[in-house]
Amino acid sequence: MSDSTGSELPVVPFGAWPSPISAADLVSGVTRPNEVWPGESGTWWSQARPDQGGREQLVFRADDGTITDVLGPDWNVRTRVHEYGGAAWWVAGDVVFAVKWDDQRLYRAEPGKRPVPITPAPPTKAAWRYADGRLTPDGKTVICVRESHEGGDVRNEIVAIAAAPGDTENPAPKVLVTGADFVAAPRISPDGRRLAWIEWQHPNMPWDSTSLWTAEILDDGSLADAHLLAGAARVGHGRAASRDGQSLMQPGFGPDGQLYVISDLSQWWNLYRVDENSGSLSPVLALHTEVGGPAWVFGNSDYAVDAEQQVWLTYTDDKGANLVRVDGTSPETDPLPFVSLERLRLSPDGSRLTAIAAQATAEIAVVEFRVGAQGKLDWTILNEVSDHRLDPAGISVPRHVTFPSVGGRDAHALLYPPASASVQAPEGARPPLIVTVHGGPTSAASSAFRLSTQYWTSRGFAVIDVNYGGSTGYGRSYRKLLDASWGIVDVEDACAAALWVAAQGLADASRLAIRGGSAGGYTVLASLATRDVFTAGASLYGVADLGALASDTHKFESRYLDGLVGPWPQAKDTYTERSPLSHIDGFDRPLIVLQGDEDAVVPPAQAEMIVAALAEKQVPHSYLLFAGEQHGFRKAENIIRAFESELSFYGKVFGFDPAGLNEPVPIRFAENL
Repeated sequence: MSDSTGSELPVVPFGAWPSPISAADLVSGVTRPNEVWPGESGTWWSQARPDQGGREQLVFRADDGTITDVLGPDWNVRTRVHEYGGAAWWVAGDVVFAVKWDDQRLYRAEPGKRPVPITPAPPTKAAWRYADGRLTPDGKTVICVRESHEGGDVRNEIVAIAAAPGDTENPAPKVLVTGADFVAAPRISPDGRRLAWIEWQHPNMPWDSTSLWTAEILDDGSLADAHLLAGAARVGHGRAASRDGQSLMQPGFGPDGQLYVISDLSQWWNLYRVDENSGSLSPVLALHTEVGGPAWVFGNSDYAVDAEQQVWLTYTDDKGANLVRVDGTSPETDPLPFVSLERLRLSPDGSRLTAIAAQATAEIAVVEFRVGAQGKLDWTILNEVSDHRLDPAGISVPRHVTFPSVGGRDAHALLYPPASASVQAPEGARPPLIVTVHGGPTSAASSAFRLSTQYWTSRGFAVIDVNYGGSTGYGRSYRKLLDASWGIVDVEDACAAALWVAAQGLADASRLAIRGGSAGGYTVLASLATRDVFTAGASLYGVADLGALASDTHKFESRYLDGLVGPWPQAKDTYTERSPLSHIDGFDRPLIVLQGDEDAVVPPAQAEMIVAALAEKQVPHSYLLFAGEQHGFRKAENIIRAFESELSFYGKVFGFDPAGLNEPVPIRFAENL
């Protein structure tokens, strides 16, 4: 193998390849955009800044291309509603409404002025949390979701808030919708007379069974004639709701007052027009692919309706991202160089659409679309997007693969081969493989460029990112494969993926690692405890004891396991059987455990239980507890340490010397390797 000059590349063992990507590169200068809003005189977006303590800053790009920070350096724009957050800010004209992480109050920010709170101070820190709001057409009221934590009780409600700060103390929000376990996406009609929203009840998650409601907004701001339009009816307190309904999400009104909603009525999440008299749904465009994804966070937006009542929607298929304009039943689109589009929104004057665009060979972009001559769709990237100056020959581009799993069913994954522009592997050698298990577990692996994936492939690892049964993107039936089967189907598919890649001659069967975070970490632990496929593993804030998780987690996921495992505590025996801690004898492979000490989703006790078990058996392992981190690592120094430690760990276990490491990770019982 030779480089672009024709010279032979030096031969270096897999895993020990020198990489142009350091762990510091994963966070240095990275400003990943998360949400975007087009305004009257420019575009806003929020961006994560790991090198600034992991805070979220809000930036504004004026029409002349100037980009400035909207909020001060003391700001972190994040909401704790559902703990996962999302939609912590929104725009109306040139006014921004934003939630500040420190106090969880809602603020109003106008150009040239300091942000001022419009909600009262909570009785205790972060007791009142806000998300996912809109301003009424008269500009007087914000309607949004509020999550209240008081006296050990957590209530999720829709509230109305005066949009301008009070002269003295801000008045308490007015509760508009209460009684459901969860509410989301309150959306106001263009004339300000109607409100639509989504509800769901325990034990459902929003991708199981939800309902669409509407009500009339009266002159005094209260609601009247609230009624169910589609989906499951509200049940009484303490009664379990059925999980067999439809998943409705993202309600919204067109300029003419037509109500829309996304539903999986057809087994695929598609967009529908809603008849508000009958509640019947009619498809805007019938697709055998998903429009939208699971509502882990607030603020997802996958369609928009322009002034001519034409619907724009985005979806992803095997060819990548699509942006479709639906005129009647005829879509118009051009091929786009993006993997996916999210947070699709239309500017107030209807002249442009904005979205967060994932790419295959460069970082996430903020994209603006305009309809040009002859209806051609023109697009522009608004933010500074780094390609990290990587040689294209050194970028691993995934291919979608389908492979056989247990019981004759198929599973799916994205396969990344090792890639380097500077070295080659010894002839006949096969690379170590990392099987990556996404979190959720109701989520999906994405083919979007991630420097963190290239961190591994550029060092000579093959990576397969598994969309096991239960993942999204393949329709409701595939998503439901994990019902009552978490710890079975996901483990089967992760193991099948590793064995399939090795059988294809694409990986060394003696060097198979599995890594995952959160729910993915559970699959890691369950696979190591109950199967003999993997040589090593990495669990990032993973679940070790299902029963402990069911009895000690936040409200949003407190009944999640009812569907994935069984009702708690009635199915206690099943929880015990599926828990990795119940299979201590099976833990005989090296494991690295990474955990945040402020994690409210998977508390540190989960990690500490598995570490104690490993120590008792004298299994080689490493444990790193990161101060000040929640569910997922945001601080630059912790991200760097986590990646370098994991690489060091694999090097010791698989017998190679990683290039460019600053500090090897300590391994207890390393003598047993």
